[in-house]
Amino acid sequence: MHGIGNDYIYFDCFDWFPSDPARLAAALSDRHFSVGGDGVVYICRSERADGRMRMFNADGSEGKMCGNAIRCIGKFLYEIKGIRKKELSVETESGVKTLVLDTEKGIVRQVRVDMGAPELRPALIPASFAGERAVSVPLTVGGAKFRVTCVSMGNPHCVTFVADPYAVDLEKLGPQFEHHTAFPARVNTEFVRVDGRNELTMRVWERGSGETWACGTGACAAAVAGVLNGFCGMGEDVIVHLRGGDLIVCYTQQTVFMTGPAAYAFEGDVEI
Repeated sequence: MHGIGNDYIYFDCFDWFPSDPARLAAALSDRHFSVGGDGVVYICRSERADGRMRMFNADGSEGKMCGNAIRCIGKFLYEIKGIRKKELSVETESGVKTLVLDTEKGIVRQVRVDMGAPELRPALIPASFAGERAVSVPLTVGGAKFRVTCVSMGNPHCVTFVADPYAVDLEKLGPQFEHHTAFPARVNTEFVRVDGRNELTMRVWERGSGETWACGTGACAAAVAGVLNGFCGMGEDVIVHLRGGDLIVCYTQQTVFMTGPAAYAFEGDVEI
């Protein structure tokens, strides 16, 4: 399945789980030698939600949260597992998230996810900056100077506003940001252009996966950074344009809501 081009391989793990989920994720995510994807998601039973999500990046590292993947899980639980509720809960490594499904004739078209409150304290993102927030702070990466805003949406993000994200040498800068000493747990990096009030265009480099066509938590982080830097309005819908499509993000005082589609690509069997 994919959420605007952010594609993962999903396993129904309600009655089974692999002995080495990290190794399997790395092996299957290779687009040249296997199925290919930005990673692997295992959909499991949960004792406190309608389902549980375990997400592994293409390099085998485990992530705590993925906004595009969780929308696809909502579609899977509703359409395949027969949990016919318009409001679902999914347990993640960063807490239980609530999903509101927009359905038509039994098909999930859009999913609105309550992503929870952003974490802005650098020590808890984690990011090595002083103070209670890291908003438009200077950071030197690869000999160039950037101003960055750091946000955690269950995983760490570094947002920098640029004139043209498609002019950025992402293959070079992405790894330099990801492995920068300012980010002890590595970091996802968003290069964002302000197109107008409440309208952003971004490219994203995801830790453990490289450039992806979309990143739900990254879009949320970009919108939060947009509010914190005065480009977007608190409590207002922000449209975020990504390579694979658009997401709508609303940052309120209490939480962040993200709305977007979820789609099947194919299903099948694979030898493991």
